[in-house]
Amino acid sequence: MEITLTLNGRRITASVAADTVLLDFLRAHGCASVKCGCETSGCGLCTVFLDDTPVLSCSVLAVRADGHRVTTLEGLEAEASEFVTFIADQGAEQCGFCNPGFVMNTIALLRENPDPTDEEIRAYLAGNLCRCSGYEGQTRGIRAYLNAKKEGRL
Repeated sequence: MEITLTLNGRRITASVAADTVLLDFLRAHGCASVKCGCETSGCGLCTVFLDDTPVLSCSVLAVRADGHRVTTLEGLEAEASEFVTFIADQGAEQCGFCNPGFVMNTIALLRENPDPTDEEIRAYLAGNLCRCSGYEGQTRGIRAYLNAKKEGRL
């Protein structure tokens, strides 16, 4: 099947098998931030935006993206750079494997709710598996970023 989509602002047309998942398509097109952690929609590592909505790319067929915009972390580096150092400062990127999923979902959260409570942050990021940090570092980092924004330090 031939599909056409916009990947990180660039229009792509490609042939795919009917059973190709979006994760595999994106990896084949150089999107290294999209990671496979479980293949069961349980870890959040493969989170991408499909028309600005976060989806798990391991659970979406590539043909479903035909005619749509797909954005990976590679396409959101400027937006992500605003807060990722705050997360790193909290020691929340020990191995770094889960970071792209956390960053994608943090961007989605902050777009939807620019001033979340800690409980809202935890709830929004609950679908991301992290075996190193216990999620507290990510929450502290996001909170530190939001506080710095409020205080005008950014």
